[in-house]
Amino acid sequence: MTLATSLVLVLVAGLASQLLAARLRIPAIVILIAVGLTMGPFTGLVTVDLEPEQLSELIGLGVAVILFEGGMSLRFAEFRRVGKGIRRLTIPGPPVAMALTAGAAHWIGGFDWPVALVLGAILVVTGPTVIAPLLRQAGLRRDSAALLKWEGIVNDPIGVTLAFLTFQLFALSEGGVGSILGGVLYAVVVGGGLGAGVGLLLGVSFRRGWVPAHLKSPLLLVAVLLVAGLGNRLQDETGLLAVTAMGLVLGNMRLAEREQLLHFKEGLTVVLVSSLFIVIPATLTADDLRALDWRIVAFVAALMFVVRPATIWLVTIRSDVPDPDRRLLAWIAPRGIVAAATAGSFGPAMVEAGYPDGAQLVPTVFLVIIVTVVAHGFTLAPLARRLGLTTGARNGLLLVGASRFALELAEALTKRGIQVTVADGRYQSLQPMRMAGVRTYFGEVLSEHADDALAESGVSHVLAATDNDYYNALVARSLGTEYGFHRSFQLAPAEGTGERRALTFERRASYAFDGRTDLATLDARVADGWRIHATHLTKQYGLRELAQRFGGDAEAIPVGAIDASGAFRLVSPDQRFLPMPGSTFLYLGAGRQSATGAVPQVDDAVAGGAS
Repeated sequence: MTLATSLVLVLVAGLASQLLAARLRIPAIVILIAVGLTMGPFTGLVTVDLEPEQLSELIGLGVAVILFEGGMSLRFAEFRRVGKGIRRLTIPGPPVAMALTAGAAHWIGGFDWPVALVLGAILVVTGPTVIAPLLRQAGLRRDSAALLKWEGIVNDPIGVTLAFLTFQLFALSEGGVGSILGGVLYAVVVGGGLGAGVGLLLGVSFRRGWVPAHLKSPLLLVAVLLVAGLGNRLQDETGLLAVTAMGLVLGNMRLAEREQLLHFKEGLTVVLVSSLFIVIPATLTADDLRALDWRIVAFVAALMFVVRPATIWLVTIRSDVPDPDRRLLAWIAPRGIVAAATAGSFGPAMVEAGYPDGAQLVPTVFLVIIVTVVAHGFTLAPLARRLGLTTGARNGLLLVGASRFALELAEALTKRGIQVTVADGRYQSLQPMRMAGVRTYFGEVLSEHADDALAESGVSHVLAATDNDYYNALVARSLGTEYGFHRSFQLAPAEGTGERRALTFERRASYAFDGRTDLATLDARVADGWRIHATHLTKQYGLRELAQRFGGDAEAIPVGAIDASGAFRLVSPDQRFLPMPGSTFLYLGAGRQSATGAVPQVDDAVAGGAS
């Protein structure tokens, strides 16, 4: 099989694994590793015909892009909130974790001390590419999620640097413990300074328009690879720390294109993670897997149940980290692609240096990855709920714009168990909401303060319903990046807006309800006594039967539906949606709900199918 064919096969298998994991709602790495083992040592379908050094360099470049994207996602605002906890996890945390892990690897796993110390450094990392999807699924509170995210991203380059310096100590017989500490300091100061400097230079050039818009993403990708290469020239494995610092600086500069750049890197990261988690397992052989014995299994158990809790207990003594967060941190520490890539680099190198135990580094690390991802991936959400660290089910509506209709919709949904938050920048407009007991947010909904205030409000849908059509589009499109564009809606434009004057679909969100009714009409209907009604749908009595019974009066306006599980969904002609039997269908109609009352007209846009 040619290299090009192997590459295409790996890409297809990786993205297919990601899609399958998303559908099954399980950690993608579990499927990726299984596919990699199947395509590699089990069947020989994919072979990597590269020298170990060349493969390590290519993997290192991929990991550099992944860590840069992680660095861009870190915000200093998070550090200001939970900075003391982050400092404990990222300064004393790595050396403590390395020492305890190395001791367990030697006394339990049976590794020689040199290999045990390298393994201890490798397992300092906690996998940001694994943590991020798990945090999204678990719905953790923002501060709790920040601790896990910062630890995973910041400790990755530190762990790799510690592994390299420890390898140097034993394989090259240069220096001693002092050289390790000096090497870490050198990497932090010089490598971090290189990355921060390049990040600042790029940020300034982007701000001042020195780089054309279409070249910014490609230039950023090349800069990441260049900084990684330069950092490694200064000192091996320093490049990863440099690109992390570069991402941290760029991500916290006020760049108009920050979101676009971050989305580009996120997409690239998904492709790289999918590929690397297939390529690296494919390099294993059947002999590597047979080398795993009961002592390695016992070491993995000790790592999870003894080493990690002890590490968190030691580094958070007399800290302001709340006890529930300490308990969560003591259990959650899945390893990811950086651990796998680092083991793939140092395992063969340790064998060449005269340490045969180095042959067990890669299979041991992969066993740690599989066990921790499975165990922590399936227990994070239940444990977080038990400790009271979750935001609750995300099944709420953020309604931007206080109005008569907004009050009617908020009250109707709240009565049916749907969380509603009404946001408006006019304090007096929110007074009727507050008097009705509806949750409100006063201020600009696109501000950083709103991000913090609404982070734990359980919002899953957004409806921009102000009297400004263009502001509605701005809000819905902006918040669509967080909640999903399929869950962000705006009201239809005001009457009189011609088709040619309306925003194009690419620049607006999906229109809510029937796609024709604007805010003025909705407010007028409510002022005339119209109310939001609910009808229970069954197999025998669906939307079409409802419309036929009441004559299909097009006056009424469809609003949304609540399915049998309690999940809420808005209706939109831009999205095909069919409420299933057992759902409660909501619509705005005349005050009395009777055989002569108005009901929504069912058309193909609403009843054509599910999305």
